[in-house]
Amino acid sequence: MRKWAILVAAIVLEVAATLALRAAIDNAWWAALTVAGYAGAFVALAALLRLGAPIGVVYGIWAAAGVALTAVLGTVLFAEPFTPLIGIGIAAVIAGVVLVETGHDREVRS
Repeated sequence: MRKWAILVAAIVLEVAATLALRAAIDNAWWAALTVAGYAGAFVALAALLRLGAPIGVVYGIWAAAGVALTAVLGTVLFAEPFTPLIGIGIAAVIAGVVLVETGHDREVRS
């Protein structure tokens, strides 16, 4: 359960940093949140690896969740487009992560 909490924190930090990077285009002070968010996300990812989580699974879930959440929140916060093709792309990324996840031995992740 602890690994999942750390992974969720890494995802939230990365998505916040990416959204702050977009916001920094208009207000430069958002760049500080960008730096802090990315640094925190990488610290969390390193903690997961120290706990023995497989890098392929951790990075895959982190990246896929980041892509999906950033695309959705970019639409909500910045009125960026969300087309059916973007939705298909997100689904493909998630499907790829599921394939990577199911390829690992369950005992390694416990």
